[in-house]
Amino acid sequence: MDGFADHRLDEDQFGENKAISAVKAFDAFPKTKASYQQKTNTGGVWTVVLICASLWLAGTELKRWWYGSTTHEFSVEQGVGHDLQINLDVVVAMKCEDLHVNVQDASGDRILAGQTLHKDATAWMQWGSNRKQHALGSTKEERMDLSGYPGFGEYQEEDVHDYLGAARSSKKFRKTPKLPRSQAPDSCRIYGSMHGNKVQGDFHITARGHGYMEFGQHLDHTAFNFSHHINELSFGPFYPSLTNPLDNTVATTDDHFYKYQYYLSVVPTIYTTDAKALRKIEKYHESPSSGSDGLDQHPYRYSKNTVFTNQYAVTEQSHPVPENNVPGVFVKFDIEPIQLTIAEEWSSVPALFIRLVNVISGVLVAGGWLFQISEWAKEFYGRRGRRTDGFGMLNGGMDGKKG
Repeated sequence: MDGFADHRLDEDQFGENKAISAVKAFDAFPKTKASYQQKTNTGGVWTVVLICASLWLAGTELKRWWYGSTTHEFSVEQGVGHDLQINLDVVVAMKCEDLHVNVQDASGDRILAGQTLHKDATAWMQWGSNRKQHALGSTKEERMDLSGYPGFGEYQEEDVHDYLGAARSSKKFRKTPKLPRSQAPDSCRIYGSMHGNKVQGDFHITARGHGYMEFGQHLDHTAFNFSHHINELSFGPFYPSLTNPLDNTVATTDDHFYKYQYYLSVVPTIYTTDAKALRKIEKYHESPSSGSDGLDQHPYRYSKNTVFTNQYAVTEQSHPVPENNVPGVFVKFDIEPIQLTIAEEWSSVPALFIRLVNVISGVLVAGGWLFQISEWAKEFYGRRGRRTDGFGMLNGGMDGKKG
């Protein structure tokens, strides 16, 4: 011990550092000595199960973050709308010179759509081989379940990227198939885009001399046949690659005086992958009558991440009418005062990290509780078994003593 004081050494220098001891004083996590721990087969199984569950849940979180999530938000439509573009492609089983197409809206304006749309003579049989055509069901189950028709399954909503891709694709109507020289036309294809007021209205296809006061115009009633194929019926910018509720529907009748009625509820819809920028928009106007894509008056009109369009729901009510009524195809549409925004969003990397930590820690905590409960149950039933065995030995001993 000589020279201990000379080297300025004390007993504390042979133990733990004071700083480390001070830090350990704040350690609130309980520790168990290694001699008190016991490794079991049950604990190993639970560990493997928890690791697998953590990896699976973490994988689902990573997958959800990678693909993003689609949100639907309803709001009152902002701005003031003026024009509404209607895209129509329908084949009626009558000659073109015997048909009239007109549009009339709630403001009283009447559009002679026959002068705006194109009319091509065609044959009814040329449009009956489309495998995607189907009849509009009379019940919701029939309309939603299209499994009986080739190329159709249960209705599924279009993906946001489908609309973004459609905005960059061709926006032209397909050409009318040519007729063979030996075949005479018996139908009329009416197609094109027209612009009207963005208010409630209806457009109708009627026969010449019926429905409007036309002097000297009359068509024989035996020539009436309003069976039709609807290839396209949409509102707003024309995206031919997207499917609407009435697209590729067919309706046939043997009655000359038959009235087809379709009631449409049109909802302005925005598809975007840049929801943060879209929230900064204060005003939105419908596309002008130039037939553009609806972004001319929009501050993000050059963005490739946003598409303005319209969706609609349809209700059909068709029936034969007496000869004093007007037969034809009538489509009545109403503009809803709401706007649907369908956005695809991705969370940030810190948010992903927090979700992963929450998921894994939740699994570990829940697994720890389940492990403790299982061990307690195993120990409880083990004690009951030992007590039963003990009583059996005692009874046997007493019986042996008696004997």
